[in-house]
Amino acid sequence: MSQAFDTIKAIECAAEEALASREPLHIRLRELSDRLGSINPAIMAASGEFIHRLQRAEAGVNAPKVGDVLPNFVLPDQNGNLIDLASLTADGPAVIVFMRGHWCPYCQLHAAAIASMEHSIEALGGKVVVITPESRRYTRRMQAGAGAGFPILTDMDAAYASMLNLAIWVDDAMAEMIMDAGWNIATYCGNSSWLLPIPATLVVATDGVIAAREVNPDYRARMAPEDILAALRALRHS
Repeated sequence: MSQAFDTIKAIECAAEEALASREPLHIRLRELSDRLGSINPAIMAASGEFIHRLQRAEAGVNAPKVGDVLPNFVLPDQNGNLIDLASLTADGPAVIVFMRGHWCPYCQLHAAAIASMEHSIEALGGKVVVITPESRRYTRRMQAGAGAGFPILTDMDAAYASMLNLAIWVDDAMAEMIMDAGWNIATYCGNSSWLLPIPATLVVATDGVIAAREVNPDYRARMAPEDILAALRALRHS
C-alpha cells in the first residue's frame, strides 16, 4: 500500500508540474510521459506494449469519421442534469471530448488545456463537453481539478463510447498493474468491466456532422488546441 501511495504522490507531482508549464500541450504531454517513465518504468513499459497492441489491432479505426453524423446522446453531467448532443449543437458547433477519467494524468492535463481555451471556443460560437465512464463523484472532481466551466458527462459502462467503436477493454494483466499503482478504476466507474474510451476529440457542426476529429489509441497524444480552434473558425466561415 505504501509503495502504491508513493507512486501516486510522485505521479501527482509530475502532473502538477506539467499543469504549471507554459509549453504547448503536445510538449507537456511528452514531458509528462518521460517523467512517468522514470517514476514507474514497469507500468510505463507495459502501457507502451498495450498501446502498440491497440495500434496493431487498429483500435478506433471504425469510429465515426469526418463527414459522418454523430449519433445523439443523452448523458448526465456532474450535477445530474441530462445533456444531449442536439441541444449542444442547436446554436453552434460542439467540441465533444472523450477522456479516460480524473485519475489519468494525461486527461488531467488535457482537461485543463481545454478549460484554458473555453472562452476562445465560446467566442467562436462553440460549446464543449467531456465524456468519461466515471460516476458523478469523480466527474465533479475532474471538473474542479481542471478549473472547467464546461460539463463533464458520465457514460455509464462506456455504453455510448462502445456504440461509437471508441471503447477498449483493458486486459487482466494491465488492469492489475493499474490497480497496483493505486488507481481503482472499478470504483471510479461503478463496475468491474474495465472498459475505457479511446481518447478522442470530435468537432461537430450544427447539423450533427463531424467537421474535425482526432481518435488515437495512444492516450499520451491528444488533439492540439489550435486544431480545435481552427476547425471552429472554418465552420464559422463556411
